[in-house]
Amino acid sequence: MTRRLTSSNVTDLLRHDKALVAALTEYSTHDRRASVPLINFQSGYTVSVGIGNPRTVYHLIVDSASAVTWVGARTPYMSRTGFNTGVPVGIHYGYGYFEGTFFRDSMTFGTNQLSINHMQFGVASTSEGFNFDGVLGIGPTGLTRGTLNSPEDTLPTVTDYLVQQRAIEPIVGIFFQPTGVRTDLHGDGEISFGVANRQKCLGRIRYTDITTAPRLSQYWGINQRITYGGTDILESTAGIVNCGYTFLHIASDAFDRYQAATGGTMNANGLLQISLDQYNALHDLIFYIGSGTYKFVPNAQIWPRFLNYKLDGGGDDDIFLIVQGLTSRTGSGFDFINGYVFLQRFYTVFDSGRSRVGFARTRFTQDISN
Repeated sequence: MTRRLTSSNVTDLLRHDKALVAALTEYSTHDRRASVPLINFQSGYTVSVGIGNPRTVYHLIVDSASAVTWVGARTPYMSRTGFNTGVPVGIHYGYGYFEGTFFRDSMTFGTNQLSINHMQFGVASTSEGFNFDGVLGIGPTGLTRGTLNSPEDTLPTVTDYLVQQRAIEPIVGIFFQPTGVRTDLHGDGEISFGVANRQKCLGRIRYTDITTAPRLSQYWGINQRITYGGTDILESTAGIVNCGYTFLHIASDAFDRYQAATGGTMNANGLLQISLDQYNALHDLIFYIGSGTYKFVPNAQIWPRFLNYKLDGGGDDDIFLIVQGLTSRTGSGFDFINGYVFLQRFYTVFDSGRSRVGFARTRFTQDISN
């Protein structure tokens, strides 16, 4: 599968991330298991799903900070087997929204290797801010609360349907490869339902419990500490893991410490810029999560240089850092977001059955393609 590059520049990507941050801050007999390819579109990843009869293929953004699946932003929903429930639905994502109605129909992933019968999903009658067909929500079930008639009712997620109908484990495994890596026969990434694909991992998967911090416990929220050059820049605190965000976001005071340590200067494009000498002097950014230690090597901390043409004021050889600052300081209750630049370096497992998130090194953890 080939990588699909969009026309978005880094200003759009930063705006996309910041809008999501604002929205989240305000929002208080086939094989029963299968792996499905993912496509990188720079600000996230898409998965292809088939719905209805005749089967129509939709390219959906994979979002781990929402749990409702919907289609119709670009490709219209047309199916002889669909059932209109008459229940309205509307979700605002910060950077966009959709409004429509819940339908029930069949859904298949990949080459029909995994299917769901009578799945309830949204069909957009209007939407804004989406360059793809919709969203595949793989967040915890609690994130669907408020989308039905009763504010306390929840809607089964894709994972819930697969657990009920296919008797799989309530596990979603995510594998991404860095944007700078040349696409090979394995594609840009993979989402696995029901099992963690250990063939993508180097060493064991280490798990940590979902954080108990208010608000973040309903997401894939975790606690972590971050050091740079042996010095703490972010104390042990709560945040989220989300493939719907592009960059690595940390509390504003932690960002200030990181900027001072790296010597980066803020460019007009919104990214920290460093010289080649400063890049050669970068230290590992180390994440302490549960019992695991995860090293973000210097190359993992920079924007892919082959995409510098998308930066305002960025030359081919300029070097920009992908760490961003939140608007709030440490202790706000929402102190970091490990976006997909983090997931590109570590295999990630969302385990709703045991309320935990797992990470493992991959062959791309120390990749230098950026």
